[in-house]
Amino acid sequence: MATSSLVFTVKRQEPVLVGPAKPTPHEFKCLSDIDDQEGLRFLIPVIQFYRKDPSMGGKDPVKVIREALGKALVFYYPFAGRLKEEIGRKLVVECNGEGVLFIEADADVSLEDFGDGLQPPFPCLEELVFDVQGSGGVLHSPLLLIQVTRLKCGGFVFGTRLNHTMSDAQGLVQFLNAVAELARGATTPSIIPVWSRELLNARTPPRPAFAHHEYDDVPDTNGTIIPLDDMVHRSFFFGPREIRALRARMPHHLRTSSTFEILTACLWRSRTIALKPDPEEEVRIICIVNARGKDGKKLPEGYYGNAFSFPVAVASVKRLCGNPVGYALELVKKAKGEVNGEYLQSVADLMVLRGRPHFTVVRSYLVSDVTRAGFGDVDFGWGKAVYGGPAKGGVGAIPGVASFYIPFRNGKGEDGIVVPVCLPGDAMERFVKEIEGLVSGDDGLLGEQQQQPPVQILSAL
Repeated sequence: MATSSLVFTVKRQEPVLVGPAKPTPHEFKCLSDIDDQEGLRFLIPVIQFYRKDPSMGGKDPVKVIREALGKALVFYYPFAGRLKEEIGRKLVVECNGEGVLFIEADADVSLEDFGDGLQPPFPCLEELVFDVQGSGGVLHSPLLLIQVTRLKCGGFVFGTRLNHTMSDAQGLVQFLNAVAELARGATTPSIIPVWSRELLNARTPPRPAFAHHEYDDVPDTNGTIIPLDDMVHRSFFFGPREIRALRARMPHHLRTSSTFEILTACLWRSRTIALKPDPEEEVRIICIVNARGKDGKKLPEGYYGNAFSFPVAVASVKRLCGNPVGYALELVKKAKGEVNGEYLQSVADLMVLRGRPHFTVVRSYLVSDVTRAGFGDVDFGWGKAVYGGPAKGGVGAIPGVASFYIPFRNGKGEDGIVVPVCLPGDAMERFVKEIEGLVSGDDGLLGEQQQQPPVQILSAL
């Protein structure tokens, strides 16, 4: 199933700016104090693959999507603007209708050439979500870049690069669904966008109510930030069998924990063992937790800003690796359970008091569950995506720090979660052995599974 050896050529037309199809207000809109923190000031790529659909009667996806994009920007006109920074590092969108970058492209490859299962890391990704020269800044640059690449088979690839300060996964999917609905003939999106970023601003005066160790200033005294050279990218599939095996590792009173909590605990502990840090050091797991609908912070339907927080669990290497994995699970559950509307308000207050700091990177591992985000459900008229989700693991310039949980169906028709992981080569070998040990049932806990392959590594680069 590996596609790392696949090489193909993409021919791109000159990038163009697509603005709103009708006049929109020229105004200035402040981002929220959750949006403009340092840890979200980066560009994140998302990718969707679509099959040929004979019912579309030879319609060109490039033309259909470009026209729908202009119509959608009438409703989402801040995306067509540019960010500027004001006093206190406050980010403001100048809604000037300048437009989003759009690239038309053709690739000499078919969807089938990518293999039975599409998952990160994707070959030639930089050709499918092209970094147009001069477009990669957070300030004074296009807030969205969209590339539609036709494939030889009649399918196409829809690539998006988002300035993360503008939206989270749910907000981006809301916008993409608006484009898709308009592409299918609707005159207005089914969900009307709501700005209302002031709902997630700091109080006056700011008064954080939580410790927020996710923003601790931790010096890298032992050089433990992962080097970017010799990095190996692999994706791991966790289907029903693997999740059952991991769940069986937990103490009985914790076996009803969510799949997210169990998988996170196992990955955190295994990754820490693989990296072999000093036993006396502290390590962190940062969980992305969506605060929409949480008690105390009701956001209106249509809100498409960032509405999540980074709760963290902290443990010494000695205790995390020396205890059974249930210890890690208890820590994950406690951190995740802290989040409510008040927690997000507290983060906003902290941002203003401390100058919008980055979340702690040193000895940290961040996980984000996008299994319910809906990227794969976006339908431009050619049906649902064969794959839809993050284009790679990592966030910003720190690829080894983060993993996404992405919905995936393997070649056997099993639905599960695919997790891209990025580690130095020697650490990746140890990580694979740790995960294999957890799911293989080699201690007799899972006798029926012992005949199965211990872990499915779907691809590697």
